[in-house]
Amino acid sequence: MEARNLRVSDAEREHVGELLQKAVGQGMLSLGEFTERMDTALAAKTRGELNSVLADLPGITLISDYDPPAYPNAGQPMYQGQPYPAPTYQPQPPPVHPSPPYRAPVGPPVVGNYGTANAAVIRGRMATVTRNGAWIVPPAVVVDTRMSSVTIDFTRAVMQTQVVNISIDDYASSISLIVPEEATVDMNGVEAVGGSASNKVRSGPQMGPLHLVVHGKVRFGSVTAKHPFGTTIRKMFGS
Repeated sequence: MEARNLRVSDAEREHVGELLQKAVGQGMLSLGEFTERMDTALAAKTRGELNSVLADLPGITLISDYDPPAYPNAGQPMYQGQPYPAPTYQPQPPPVHPSPPYRAPVGPPVVGNYGTANAAVIRGRMATVTRNGAWIVPPAVVVDTRMSSVTIDFTRAVMQTQVVNISIDDYASSISLIVPEEATVDMNGVEAVGGSASNKVRSGPQMGPLHLVVHGKVRFGSVTAKHPFGTTIRKMFGS
């Protein structure tokens, strides 16, 4: 079977998504072309279909289409009076460029006794991720997401410190930070590339039991800090 007809995995589709994001950063694709090609990549079933979104991008290749050499068949000469030996060719897996190692986004240092090693890590790859209820929040939270929908709800969470540092490294995701009415959020450290960072709550000073310091990078996605649904209506009616 030709390499282009082999089935592809979710890891290969995700890697192609990262290559397309790299192409956008180098100015080879517009945002519209990126969206169209991502849809094709996520729906691809074979390596040929997956390669089609990279074919016209110089220097970016996922899989080379390799055809094994032809072997003699029954119509060809015998070998020392016996049928020609069976082929011993074993197809090798196609080369796949490794993804770059994860690098935590640069931001203010984590304070307290827990440090980065004890941070809560929230990861998502083309997934829906939710943290809510009475979950324990350490002094640091790392959000590492790709093309995901993420909701982090602090309204009933158990805080270990007043200040929580949130580091974001994201591609094409929607991230919502839901905080109690008395909380404050500082999003000055967020860098948005082809995306948005929106703070719909007070930015300071640190007055209530929770203050979020958000930093990192959002690429072609969004991060929003807001109160729970209905908070504005309750304020209007004084409840």
